[in-house]
Amino acid sequence: MEWRCSSSSQKHGRGVAAVVGVGSGLGFSIARRFAREGYSVVVLARSYEKLARLVVQLMTLERTAHVSAISIDCSDPQSVHNAFESVRSIGVVEVLVYNVKKQLSYLPKFLDIDTESFQESLMVPALGAFYCARQVLPGMLQRRKGTILFTGTAASVKGDAGEAESACGKFALRALAQCLGKEFQPKGIHVAHIILDGSVECGMSSCDMGQAYLDPDGVAEAYWQIHLQHPSAWTQELDLKSFISAR
Repeated sequence: MEWRCSSSSQKHGRGVAAVVGVGSGLGFSIARRFAREGYSVVVLARSYEKLARLVVQLMTLERTAHVSAISIDCSDPQSVHNAFESVRSIGVVEVLVYNVKKQLSYLPKFLDIDTESFQESLMVPALGAFYCARQVLPGMLQRRKGTILFTGTAASVKGDAGEAESACGKFALRALAQCLGKEFQPKGIHVAHIILDGSVECGMSSCDMGQAYLDPDGVAEAYWQIHLQHPSAWTQELDLKSFISAR
């Protein structure tokens, strides 16, 4: 399913920024940051209804934005193909942000992990990124221009007891980012992996007081700045961590 909303007063000289994995937190902030700069933004996630509501919120904040919502199931290659066919009908994909992860309500002990759940935890972060990158890379190669940004976590670089299900897919995503960077950065395509070492801010009502959270707008600004970098000084991996001010 697809839904589009735009302002006729906006001149969209830039291409499309496709943000995969958009909720009310970081994905929303990234979409807003690129929309503010004149990109035609496409937000993609599994729930079309939630996306439609987020587009309305985004258009309220950025009244000259051009925003589209498209549903996608990143575990299904046909769904990914169909979604990006719709994206390409909107415009040339200049930026891909893959911000998808499987939400875990708790970290189970290894022997308690369900096999199907573990398979999904591998598929969504890594295989979904593989599917999405294959959809945008041919066009980027043709233009010798493009940016692909992958969202990782601290579990992308360090496994721990009880984190087998959450870490393995993110480890694979980091490896994919490194391989794509080596292959495609010499051809003009900037590939970067951003490690979020901490939780993204979720609102004061649900966050623990005294704990440092990553501000989603601050993280989105880091994504934007990576996209702007000159090819002579491209970031390949960035580790973002918040702090609590001393009192």
